[in-house]
Amino acid sequence: MKIRNNALAGIALAATAALGLAACGSGTSTSPSSSAAADAKISGEMTVYNAQHESLTKEWVDAFTAETGVKVTMRQGSDTEMSNQIIQEGQASPADVFLTENSPAMAQVENAGLFADVDQATIDQVPAEFRPSTNKWTGIAARSTVLVYDKAKFTEDQLPKSMLDLANPEWKGKWAASPSGADFQAIVSALLELKGEAATEEWLSGMKENSKAYKGNSTAMKAVNAGEVDAALIYHYYYYGDQAKTGENSKNVAPHYFKNQDPGAFVSVSGGGVLNSSKNAAAAQAFVKFITGKKGQEVLQKGDSFEYAIASDVPANEKLVPLAELQAPTVDPAKLNSAKVSELMTKAGLL
Repeated sequence: MKIRNNALAGIALAATAALGLAACGSGTSTSPSSSAAADAKISGEMTVYNAQHESLTKEWVDAFTAETGVKVTMRQGSDTEMSNQIIQEGQASPADVFLTENSPAMAQVENAGLFADVDQATIDQVPAEFRPSTNKWTGIAARSTVLVYDKAKFTEDQLPKSMLDLANPEWKGKWAASPSGADFQAIVSALLELKGEAATEEWLSGMKENSKAYKGNSTAMKAVNAGEVDAALIYHYYYYGDQAKTGENSKNVAPHYFKNQDPGAFVSVSGGGVLNSSKNAAAAQAFVKFITGKKGQEVLQKGDSFEYAIASDVPANEKLVPLAELQAPTVDPAKLNSAKVSELMTKAGLL
């Protein structure tokens, strides 16, 4: 998650939307000191409500516990499941930290007034384009929107220049998505923030007419690979993760990046925040600092999640298109409106 001038420059604030470009490794961050052990006297136990990929968070938790001795309990769920649970539990929530795949669920908890302020040392590690303007939580990783397509059916110059083109009649029955998932709804959240309600409503109407619904981004990509549909709007790491394994679900597929600050170039920021009801706030703050620090971001750079590192000047995995080249639009993650997105998608008959 990173800087800009050209392409990056736009991504400004944080990201889920905002992610845009730049910074990962560009030198925007200012604080490299991420030693959790150096944090003052943290100990005890804490609970993470985790909507990120379980394997990724476990890597972070294991490394943090090894360094600090703090025992971490993870409770797994989806973005919306976890955010709704935290809001329902309120000040009685056992959660100390909340991690998500996308920003809208973070904004939901923030709007309920349940986040403590993020420590300044953590904020200093994360470039502004990958944080909400409110700084009530922070970006911890990022994922880019892509259109994966059947290489046998299209050449690059035949692909849409904008995600909005997918609502045009020539794309009827040709593309797929997973509209019930938090990933796709984050993309729609960015569209809503960038283009407004009327344009979003019109695009969703075209999507209802043109697209096929699958459950999960992996399933949608497999459908393209199997020739069931020509293309699918998903996040980048499903393609790169499969390529790094056997490639059997993506061998007939290639990723297309919309770029040019198009809504389809949206970079979604995964979030992390400390609940103001935390019973072990010092350890919770140290954990968020750890995952946005050098060691935590290197888990993203060197691991098999293929999500983007965004903080502490750690570059992204070398197999990925650099964030600076994605030309993502500028979106403030704090402004993503998941409730309105659900309303519009339900109205369009997509939920």
